[in-house]
Amino acid sequence: MGSVIETILTFLFKYPLRVFERGELVWLPVVPVALIVLGLIAALVAVTIATRRLRLPSTRARWTLGILRGALLALLLACLLRPALIVSSSVPQRNVLAILLDDSRSMRLADVNDERRLDAARRVLGDSAALSEQLAERFVLRYYRFAADAAPIAGTSGLEAGGTRTDLAAALDGARQELADLPIAGVVVVSDGADNASGDLTTPLLALQARRIPVYTVGVGQERFARDLGIESLNLPATALDGAGVVADLSLRIRGVGGETTTITVEADGRVVGTESVTLPTRGETVQVPLRIPALSAGPHRVTVKASVLRDEIVTENNEVQGLLRVRRGPEKVLFLEGEPRPDFAFTRRAVGGDSAVQMVGLLRSAPGKYLRLGVDDSLELASGFPTTREELFQYRALILGSIEAAFFTGDQLRMIADFVSRRGGGLLALGGRSALAEGGFAGTPMAEVLPVDLISSAPRGSGITVTALKARLSAAGRVHPVTQLAGTREASAARWDSLPPLTSVNQLGELRPGATLLVSGLAETGAALVPMLAWQRYGRGRAAVFGVQDTWIWQMHASISVEDQTHEALWQQLVRWMLDEVPNRVDVTVVPERVGPGEPVTVQARVVDPTYIDVNDARVTARVTPPSGRTFEVPLEWTLKEDGSYQGQFVAEEEGMYRLVADAARGSDTTTSPPSSLLSDTQGADVERAELRTPLLRRIAEETGGRYYPLSEAARLADDVSYTESGITVRESRDLWDMPIIFLILIGLLGAEWAVRRWWGLA
Repeated sequence: MGSVIETILTFLFKYPLRVFERGELVWLPVVPVALIVLGLIAALVAVTIATRRLRLPSTRARWTLGILRGALLALLLACLLRPALIVSSSVPQRNVLAILLDDSRSMRLADVNDERRLDAARRVLGDSAALSEQLAERFVLRYYRFAADAAPIAGTSGLEAGGTRTDLAAALDGARQELADLPIAGVVVVSDGADNASGDLTTPLLALQARRIPVYTVGVGQERFARDLGIESLNLPATALDGAGVVADLSLRIRGVGGETTTITVEADGRVVGTESVTLPTRGETVQVPLRIPALSAGPHRVTVKASVLRDEIVTENNEVQGLLRVRRGPEKVLFLEGEPRPDFAFTRRAVGGDSAVQMVGLLRSAPGKYLRLGVDDSLELASGFPTTREELFQYRALILGSIEAAFFTGDQLRMIADFVSRRGGGLLALGGRSALAEGGFAGTPMAEVLPVDLISSAPRGSGITVTALKARLSAAGRVHPVTQLAGTREASAARWDSLPPLTSVNQLGELRPGATLLVSGLAETGAALVPMLAWQRYGRGRAAVFGVQDTWIWQMHASISVEDQTHEALWQQLVRWMLDEVPNRVDVTVVPERVGPGEPVTVQARVVDPTYIDVNDARVTARVTPPSGRTFEVPLEWTLKEDGSYQGQFVAEEEGMYRLVADAARGSDTTTSPPSSLLSDTQGADVERAELRTPLLRRIAEETGGRYYPLSEAARLADDVSYTESGITVRESRDLWDMPIIFLILIGLLGAEWAVRRWWGLA
């Protein structure tokens, strides 16, 4: 319909709409304007006199006839003024037109009238296509294939749709740099838009805008499959501690298969580790499936998730997805500081003690200046109590504060705790108690700013402690959070939370801070409003949580809890492990992207800090890369200049399989080594996961650069539109508008209307 309307408009207005969008309206009168104005005045006077002499039955008829004749004269005046458009057009054979053809695996899909997307694209814009021959008459054509990046090609016959990922940002930027010294009239991108590299398009689009290079995008494929089950995404934890399973979030996209059942199979390194049957909902287009992956050995693991193929599915390539899960070896240290002997201290340590990947160091104040130290590495650790330097505190990865007053700490120690979260990136958990939170005097301290709830104590001094029994209630976020999963399914987990006995709180917690997440609320027995029980927020590089109750041990010892029940142990192990997730090291190395195809470039990134976790810019950083063949090579990393402590380098993943990477950072005689990271190189391809044509993305690229988007069936219009450009070597031309067919039709219409009016009143 759009092309039909545009064809009609082009006929009526003589030129395509692109000419009017790009052109500048000017007037080129055939005679001096003064003569035209005098002639118009004389004509209007003559029309007025002639109209007044007519014997018309009413003033209304006289006005109608006068307006029609005046409009006719105004139209003739406009034609005499000779309106025109000044447009900038490309000089033939003096400019380059770059044609970028998507060569990723998603272009293998046969959904263009049973033709593969790549074949359909070559038929329309290949080097021997009719449209390409039209463009070649005006431009010097340069062809590029792109997947992870753009590379020039001699002809389109060699395209194989073998790229494992699509990076539109890198493709646009690569083509622009490749042709930086040449006059470019525009860039044509032929793709399905299945961009899965998560590259920032803003930078390359701004660079194209700066050179006023328009990008014309041509969409290939179907925007919506009629019948399809596809894996939209698989979200795995960045890393996981060994010794326990993890929960992955799987997102399924459904098209016309609601009510049917599929089997989800989870494999780790080719070995099946779990299956689950999922009934697809009849409403909605996506469904979230939590997948439990059992404990895996330390090291990198290739995780493959497959959804069984349903009957008559249009596309089956998107029923499988792969990811990378790195399991890090423990134990990792957690410091638990308690100000008074409480059952929770012993029960919590006992619950976490069953997790071999966690080393919980307990520091219990038994008397003023005296401490009970548990789980320390040697006799010197915490010998003088709570750490007094950042280097000492920052050796721990998480910190739990029990019922201990703010006056116990010095001002610098309170600032250290805040820095432990914001700068070091550690996890902080503040528990409830009579000497904790606001009741412990923490309101207004540096640590209070870290917590996810306001600390406001409404009780006056000496008024005693109010004990409130709270029944736990999961929030919407809590139903899906890994910390709160106490059963095999989310529904069963929510039911288990509802059945737990009440806990008690002695703390008055204020409102959640903006950006904080509430996991568990507490409902008082009086039926009052819900109050925060377990909440968390990100703060700087780390995360902080508040668990505002004083007796979680009840969930172990209550009469309604069986001896074999593991609810208390599961909750605390999951909570502590979650606090330890994403805690940075002094040197961390990552790769972007984490999954590539053989022969594709990889960016190695490292972050380096000193013992107090201040960013370091003067280190000598080298990444040691071990490919599947086992022959280690080094990649030097340079400071990026854009961000403190950030280093970067590149290499090409030539081999297929799992890569191991370790970074060494040297400053003087001090060398720090990062934990190992991993890279997966395979030919599976990730862009088929979202294989439907992404029109909005392609349209955005075109509109932000001054180009235009076309469905493949309408790509022929590109030949006319691409000539009107301000990029490259151009010439400014004037295009007359006075002889447009619409002008002639309006003229005929006015004459016909004037005659009809006169005939109606008996004057013709």
